[in-house]
Amino acid sequence: MKKLLTSALFAAMATGAQAADDVTLQLKWVTQAQFAGYYVAQAKGFYEAEGLNVTILPGGPDVAPTQVIAGGGADVVIDWMPSALAAREKGLALVNIAQPFKSSGMMLTCLKESGVAAPADFKGKTLGVWFGGNEYPFLNWMNKLGLKTDGTDVTVLKQGFNVDPLLQKQAACVSTMTYNEYWQVIDAGVAPEDLVTFKYEDEGVATLEDGLYVMEDKLADPAFEDKMVRFVRASMKGWKEAEANPDEAAMIVLENDATGAQTEGHQKRMMGEIAKLTAGSNGALDEADYQRTVDALMSGGSDPVITKAPEGAWTHQITDKALQ
Repeated sequence: MKKLLTSALFAAMATGAQAADDVTLQLKWVTQAQFAGYYVAQAKGFYEAEGLNVTILPGGPDVAPTQVIAGGGADVVIDWMPSALAAREKGLALVNIAQPFKSSGMMLTCLKESGVAAPADFKGKTLGVWFGGNEYPFLNWMNKLGLKTDGTDVTVLKQGFNVDPLLQKQAACVSTMTYNEYWQVIDAGVAPEDLVTFKYEDEGVATLEDGLYVMEDKLADPAFEDKMVRFVRASMKGWKEAEANPDEAAMIVLENDATGAQTEGHQKRMMGEIAKLTAGSNGALDEADYQRTVDALMSGGSDPVITKAPEGAWTHQITDKALQ
């Protein structure tokens, strides 16, 4: 506590004791190492040093970041690009201002005993899929494989944010993240050798995850732009600190978990996996990664996620200044 107070006092002196600018960040999910960079930036005084007072709002199964920002409940939100671009096409003018995650952590985890050894084996199987915007990469993948998801080729089970359908053998495969649900399967007593995993990244159908999004009209305000430049700069400093010191970052996350639901072992393991996904990113969106995501979302056959190439859906306006 003394260290945090010292950092805050130093920041106040450095900014001429001016009142800090408020920023509200809406997470895509609950407090966990998936968002460690922001908690580290807060705990280490990186936001204070930029003259910011950042409020981090946890998400959850009933929280949609797009709805929160549309209602004015946050200045910036974390979302996956498929849902952000789908929302933009429907009229919510979201803009990606930074992309801390370089790689995707999404995959399908299957029981080997189900007979799934390759994507071709999905036909005739029940597959667990997350919805609420998370289904878009899956639907694109199935289309690429030529598999219909109406029950003709595969049966889609609307999966909760757990792995029960796999454990109860209601589905041959379920959606998992490399840093979270996969380990829930392992912790439930299933041996890794009894599983087959298919990473979206390896299958060439990965889309960008955990980007930072703001409303387009806000970017025309110089004061808001300046605030976001400082926010992104401090956040990326937090992410690189978290990558370099994963165990410390996990403990900081635990200190911010008001629910008490997270455990030290799980968060340290998660942070180790998250560091692999943020590695290689300085926060600036890679245009090739963006185009790959757009191409994937538009290749949904008769039911694409987006029907036309987006315009103005991302900008380097913030990162160009933040990373100087």
